[in-house]
Amino acid sequence: MSASSEPATAPFIGDAFPHLTVQTTLGELTLPQAYHGRWFVFFSHPGDFTPVCTTEFVAFERRKRDFQQMNTELIGLSVDQVYVHIKWMEWIRARLGVEITFPIIADEIGLVARRLGMIHPTRGTRTVRSVFIVDPEGIIRIILTYPENVGRNISEILRAVSALQAADANKAAVPANWPKNELIGDKLIVPPAKTLQEVAERKAKSQAGQLDCFDWWFCTKVET
Repeated sequence: MSASSEPATAPFIGDAFPHLTVQTTLGELTLPQAYHGRWFVFFSHPGDFTPVCTTEFVAFERRKRDFQQMNTELIGLSVDQVYVHIKWMEWIRARLGVEITFPIIADEIGLVARRLGMIHPTRGTRTVRSVFIVDPEGIIRIILTYPENVGRNISEILRAVSALQAADANKAAVPANWPKNELIGDKLIVPPAKTLQEVAERKAKSQAGQLDCFDWWFCTKVET
């Protein structure tokens, strides 16, 4: 791995994904440039040949087409070496009938994991189950972290990517459990009014049936 002169502190939501050159099962990649113009989901796992990680990799691969339909790529990481990744991939193909086609980063001494804050402080070089959702400009939009003994929900990660894209495209916010929210279904939330004039306009539009509002500070819109 090589890195730029960026600070060594772990990145957070809204930060640029660090410049990293990594070795993967598909060759050398430079992040985030390799995925410029596309979203990508970067996820770590504690180690190859472990049951929970195996179920996750199979689950990610089986939903890969769903991610790609949203212009989103997958890239995994563990502290194992490339040849171990390849052997694990062979085992998954032979025993489970699934071909892992997304790249897996080899991070044998944990440099990438440390740069991204994915090393558990009491577990040596073993990573926690981290997920970084990165937008087409290389900006980190969501970070999820799970412990070793809880596998990730791939449907939720897909939903999170879809929610980010809907929010961006509509300049709106996304409610809980979207697109099946208990109050507003698949509607989006209009940004709150910022001036008294805008408050008055919201009230008038709501009373005229031109805007669907519970109150002036809680109005919704249909995704376009």
